[in-house]
Amino acid sequence: MMAALPGRAFSLAIYGLSVLVGVAAFAYPFLLLLRPAGAPPGDLDGGSTGLLTALLVVLCLVAVLVEVQGQAVSARMVAALGVLVAVASVLRFVETAIPGPGGFSPIFVPILLAGYVFGARFGYLMGVLSLLVSALVTGGVGPWLPYQMLVAGWLGASAGWLPHPSRPGLELGMLVSTAFAWGLLYGFLTNLYFWPFFAGDNLMRWQPGSGWQTAASHYAAFYLATSLVWDLFRGLGSGLLVLALGLPAVRAMARFRDRFQFAVEPGRA
Repeated sequence: MMAALPGRAFSLAIYGLSVLVGVAAFAYPFLLLLRPAGAPPGDLDGGSTGLLTALLVVLCLVAVLVEVQGQAVSARMVAALGVLVAVASVLRFVETAIPGPGGFSPIFVPILLAGYVFGARFGYLMGVLSLLVSALVTGGVGPWLPYQMLVAGWLGASAGWLPHPSRPGLELGMLVSTAFAWGLLYGFLTNLYFWPFFAGDNLMRWQPGSGWQTAASHYAAFYLATSLVWDLFRGLGSGLLVLALGLPAVRAMARFRDRFQFAVEPGRA
């Protein structure tokens, strides 16, 4: 049945499945609210996260194989993906060796810019694989990894859906704003994985059996108290990096894309 699907439809199905897996993973704490009061949060930090990581890696590898078979020039684009993932991983290694303020990390800027230039599917793959490879390089593997991979992938994909204004000022402002917004969103989403294990103030705790509105208000209070300032440094740092280097990097990537990306028409020599 899968072989009968057109290559593009199968590729989109793979990406769609990845998104569904991610949505289910982040909604897990809220789905657990249906359990009786006093029930434990479950195995969020055990084998389930390892399984989630493996599933994401497999889906990304399948997506890459589909892309390679579906486009005549995609082998070069896959090579470009590998180079950009390596660059992002080096940036995270530098960040680990010389920590920045708060949650600032330079790794999100190349993911954003690559997604903007090469498209949503490329950006998604780069985000997921960059966080995976950089975690292996820096020893940052843990129950948080699949959630970080998912959000980084969504960052890259969303960049591919941005408009491309002709005025450089508008383009730069859009990219800076997106970098800042995702600096906050990254922390807001990834914190969901360990919120059920928070044992602090009752007004911020995950409580099984509580309603959705109560849970949402508790998580908002939890995020504001524990992560907002940390994430502001990430957003501001990413925005400043894009402000300084964004347009030259976009122009360089665009020249590479235009040089190697073409379509082969049937019946043409």
